[in-house]
Amino acid sequence: MTHTLNTRDGSHDFDFFVGKWKGHNRRLRERLVGCTEWDEFEGVSEVRTMLGGEVNFDEVVLQRENGPIHGITFRLYDQVNHQWRLYWAATGSGFLDVPMVGSFDKQNGTGKFYAHEPHKGQYIYSRYVWSNITPTSVRWEQAFSTDGGATWETNWTTDFTRIE
Repeated sequence: MTHTLNTRDGSHDFDFFVGKWKGHNRRLRERLVGCTEWDEFEGVSEVRTMLGGEVNFDEVVLQRENGPIHGITFRLYDQVNHQWRLYWAATGSGFLDVPMVGSFDKQNGTGKFYAHEPHKGQYIYSRYVWSNITPTSVRWEQAFSTDGGATWETNWTTDFTRIE
């Protein structure tokens, strides 16, 4: 099978994120119920690359109102399909979440990653978007869809600023 849509080597797409970052987070208090109230909190991430760039790993501490949450993201590049698989785990979960799968569009510099995952007894689509990437800042957002991706509810955003 020949891959024609995304045949470039994207194994270094997350290199921009290597280092230490401060993140300002906004998270909907409730998801997929029409909630418009946001919680805001800070976080700190440290990101490194492994296996010659094909693995990108971060550790994050989120300063939530009810105490800190520690998390990790493990990003693994698939050289055959030219896509990344992103796995998340947080304090108390005991497992890695369903992987988000996707890639970066080098024309607009945006990365989009998707999964089909359980949420409160039903399966939904989830999406991560990495955008506005500069040497000192980047934006990440998470959205959910209950209608197969026709509409999306953005429920978490993080604006990262590099720590020198």
